[in-house]
Amino acid sequence: MNPKTTARRRFLRTLSLAALALAGTWLSGGTFEASAAPTTAAPILIGHYGSLTGSEATFGQSTSNGIRLAIKEFNAAGGLGGRMIELKEYDTKGDANEATLAVTRLVKSDKVAAVLGEVASKLSLAGGPVCQEAGVPMISPSSTNPSVTAIGDMVFRVCFIDPFQGFAGAKFAIEDLKAKNAAVLIDQGQAYAVGLADEFKSNFAKLGGKIVTEQKYTGGAQDFTAQLTTIRSAKPDVIYIPGYYTDVGNIALQARKLGITAPLLGGDGWDSSELAKIAKDAIEGCFYTNHYAPDQKDARVQEFIKKYQAEYKGATPDGLAALGYDAAKILFDAMKRAKSLDGRDLRNAIADTKKFPGVTGEITINSNRDATKAAVVVEMAGDPPKPRYVTTVKPD
Repeated sequence: MNPKTTARRRFLRTLSLAALALAGTWLSGGTFEASAAPTTAAPILIGHYGSLTGSEATFGQSTSNGIRLAIKEFNAAGGLGGRMIELKEYDTKGDANEATLAVTRLVKSDKVAAVLGEVASKLSLAGGPVCQEAGVPMISPSSTNPSVTAIGDMVFRVCFIDPFQGFAGAKFAIEDLKAKNAAVLIDQGQAYAVGLADEFKSNFAKLGGKIVTEQKYTGGAQDFTAQLTTIRSAKPDVIYIPGYYTDVGNIALQARKLGITAPLLGGDGWDSSELAKIAKDAIEGCFYTNHYAPDQKDARVQEFIKKYQAEYKGATPDGLAALGYDAAKILFDAMKRAKSLDGRDLRNAIADTKKFPGVTGEITINSNRDATKAAVVVEMAGDPPKPRYVTTVKPD
């Protein structure tokens, strides 16, 4: 055979095979079968709204870090049937109106499959109704006010709620601090602070304690002299302050300057590395209820901390980071079990979460879409003060 003819035939055969590979093959009946060439599956969009800037910026930043770590791990393991998770995230700036706008954008413009957020109960109460109306599941990592999940059946949380946190704080005050009376200092503008204060007062009284004075302030205030002077006159054994770390740091400084030596006690709103930076040694020997403690010996906790520090330049994760991580992991677990990623199917899978092994404890979603789990109490100790695990309080 002529070498030129052979070469020409080989070229035409190669060209034909290449064309078939690119275009696919027509089958009988006019149906087109795509080629076996690899394709990229569309990502699954999920949303996060949080206070990434503003007075409580560490809340949103820590939560975002935890969520992003969980996404990285899930995608590295192959995602959901090869589909990767992609995060859409908006800053609420700590403002309720911004929270509503952020969630509206996530569900209506971005068309996310689910929403994670917020930290502050006030902001979850603003964003939750948008998810409920749109039929998009929302999981709050750390909003503890009972009203959040009462919004509707599309709204969940992975943290304990204030009735339990208030009980845990009161129980610790009575049994561990041996307090017989307490003063309460409340941020009157925060749903979180008001609700938690009510629960602490009720449980403290049930356990045999007495509230000797109740004082109020507005978040962001700089001078607490009047309230603290009244508290000093009441001579409480403990002062309960269910506020956020920004205010608590200033309160601690001013309390010690006024000669108040009683320990301060609070809730998970204290949990931030900024607390000790603001209060310095004035916060030493004070306590708060939280979702986990970095020095717990639990293997899941220590493994999470190791991965987090590798990802974020040695930073130690706070409780908000751990809850963001758990919220995302529970969502991904539900995605694997759901019939589809449609709102109602995904919602049902989240609701079926039982004994999930989270960093912040074993998590079961109950009929109210709240998490049944334990709380820990930490003490601010050392130089500079850091949270140190003291005890665990379990639900009755």
